[in-house]
Amino acid sequence: MPMRKEILVAALAATATLVVAAAALRRWKRRKQWQLKQAHRILRKFARDCATPVPKLWQIADDLESDMRASIASDGTRGKATLKMLVSYADAFPNGDEEGFYYGVNLRGTNFLILCARLGGKNAPISDIHREEISIPSNVMNGNSEDLFDFIAAEVAKFVSAHPENENEPVKRTELGFTLSYPVDDAAATLGNVIKWDSFSADDTVGKNMVKNINRALNKHGVNLRVSAMVDDTVGNLAGGRYYCRDSVAAITLGMGTNAAYIESAQELAHLNGPSRTSREMGISMEWGNFRSPHLPITEFDACLDSESLNPGSQVFQKLVSGTYLGEIVRRVLVKMAQETLLFGDPVPPKLMTPYLLRSPDMAAMHQDTSEDREVVNEKLKEIFGITDSTPMAREIVAEVCDVVSERAARLAGAGIVGIVKKLGRIENKRNIVTVEGGLYEHYRVFRNYLNSSIWEMLGNELSDNVIVEHSHGGSGAGAVFLASSQKENFDF
Repeated sequence: MPMRKEILVAALAATATLVVAAAALRRWKRRKQWQLKQAHRILRKFARDCATPVPKLWQIADDLESDMRASIASDGTRGKATLKMLVSYADAFPNGDEEGFYYGVNLRGTNFLILCARLGGKNAPISDIHREEISIPSNVMNGNSEDLFDFIAAEVAKFVSAHPENENEPVKRTELGFTLSYPVDDAAATLGNVIKWDSFSADDTVGKNMVKNINRALNKHGVNLRVSAMVDDTVGNLAGGRYYCRDSVAAITLGMGTNAAYIESAQELAHLNGPSRTSREMGISMEWGNFRSPHLPITEFDACLDSESLNPGSQVFQKLVSGTYLGEIVRRVLVKMAQETLLFGDPVPPKLMTPYLLRSPDMAAMHQDTSEDREVVNEKLKEIFGITDSTPMAREIVAEVCDVVSERAARLAGAGIVGIVKKLGRIENKRNIVTVEGGLYEHYRVFRNYLNSSIWEMLGNELSDNVIVEHSHGGSGAGAVFLASSQKENFDF
């Protein structure tokens, strides 16, 4: 009898334990379901706020066109216009007949590229390309413009010696194409005044004759190359597009930063002050990163990012489109989900709170992960944020957040392209080629597809074939080489 009682007690205890465990499991499942539901609620609201239906895209394209016209008409004062519309007075753009061996320099933030390549004329592809990336020493970074140009000229001398046009002949006096990854105020192109040098403390460069300075430095180092104009690197990409096709009307940079340049008739710019113009057309660097419109889909996350940035209220379009910010927007959405729904467990992973830790290449890798359980997303969450136990559903949500952010950015860029072509009055009856440079377009396949589809949706079957988007030719920095091929020998130093 006592044995039976003990067995009964044990059975009752086991049953009670199972009941408690089952109840705990049900509570855990309900909590997880609630957390997942809340995460999806945040995701749905974010997707609604980021939405870019075709009517909204047309409103943005129209606003961009109006801003372009207002900025050009304002003679540089701009008024309410947000675009700088910097006119490049480079002598000419290539026409495809250029032949020869050319050199170029692309000056960036803390480094610069030196390039050389051969053009075969008759739109023959660029060939024999050589590139060298040079880091700028800290003492030069902290120096003045003379130090900077002297260092560049010395490196160009070494590069030309290592890559001559012909092994046994000295370099003939010719153009050196020079592009900058900074906006250049070409109020006089041969002055090449820089509006803002984000990475240099060499403030004496602003307003000085940079072309004369670099040419003096080249002469000092015995380099038989000369610069006649410095232009924005997006204008350089525009020159590359013109070499391959006369119908190339615009160039877009979609990388860590973003910009647009396009061909404008000189007649449209006749009222602007500046040097005499020998060409019937000019390249304009729009600096479209600063474009603003009341129709831009700005969310709470974008507003917080902007207010906490070094330039609040500025570069609004750039903060929605460029690679520098896309990963950060994703991170901010994930932080809200982690805090309000414990999407990645309790406590919130500390690394998730670190701004700008998620880079756009990693975002692209997670977004484009097609494995069954999103294993790439899992690895990236571990590697970047130290999240070691993400669930498959959490990974799926991460990928969906990446999708929303990239789709909005790509479609906004597409609307910008349509706005430029609309300004030129070429949508309905002319072929327009737009070249795109930068990692977002080159390496982020889904982003590229979203951009192309946005243009197709806006223009429809009848007109979409009139706007053709192509990857730029020659790779990074090659615009300087194309620019060199078309410039006249008009040196002043």
